Amino acid sequence: MKKRAIIMVAILLFGWLTVWPAYGVEIAGRISDREIVERLTRLEGSLKAIEQGQQAILREIDKRFEAVDKRFEAVDKRFEAVDKRFETMDARFGQMIDIMVGIILAFAGIVAVTIIFALWDRRTMIRPFENKIKQVEEDIAHNRAKLGKFLEVLRSLARTDDKLAEALRSFSLM
Repeated sequence: MKKRAIIMVAILLFGWLTVWPAYGVEIAGRISDREIVERLTRLEGSLKAIEQGQQAILREIDKRFEAVDKRFEAVDKRFEAVDKRFETMDARFGQMIDIMVGIILAFAGIVAVTIIFALWDRRTMIRPFENKIKQVEEDIAHNRAKLGKFLEVLRSLARTDDKLAEALRSFSLM
């Protein structure tokens, strides 16, 4: 019997504990159609406000994208300006190269003219000497026979004159 009493108390406690949280719920009264319509109109108003806020946010985002687009356009313009600067630099380098080639060609021309002038000057300066040497060679060739006869005369005189013989020997002519 004690067991039954304990079981009954346990069942009552268990039942009471399971029903007890239900007492915390407040039973709402019936809402009238008018209240429902009022709440729905308030919900529509708040939804419109939310939509307007979203549209304002979207407009702000669009403005920011437009600002970013403008910045990109400005960057593009800067790149175009840099490209133009590079083009002008390329043109300047081309001009500098042309000037350098001109200077080198002018220098080479001056050197070539100087060398040609030096060769021409040497030739014109040496020609008179060459003419004189040819004339002397012709005279020597013409007088060679006379010189040989002159040496023979000196040798024959050296047989009788000791001083002349000594002089001819000193020059290996006897």
